[in-house]
Amino acid sequence: MSAEVWLWITIVGIGITGVMTRCSFLLLGERLVLPASIERALRHAPAAVLAATVAPAILTTQSGLLGALENPRLAAALVAVAVMWASRSMLWAMAAGMAAYTVVRLLLAA
Repeated sequence: MSAEVWLWITIVGIGITGVMTRCSFLLLGERLVLPASIERALRHAPAAVLAATVAPAILTTQSGLLGALENPRLAAALVAVAVMWASRSMLWAMAAGMAAYTVVRLLLAA
């Protein structure tokens, strides 16, 4: 077969695989029962994905990991976590984090 045929077979195969994995919970429905330990572990998956997505942006700078004291994203994240812990308000945590980020950026620019 030609390279073009293999390319199309690959594209269709990847598409089918993507659709099947995303729709598997709809197709299997109640027929697939997960053990309780796996269900408990899967409850933490969204938080783990969020942490894995956000952590590199917060912890790294152009100068490397953590970037010492000149990392406004780390300062803003710490302020947002503290406000979220104290107030339990996502809106206040976001506002405080953005304010801290802005202040630190302005102080570092001066």
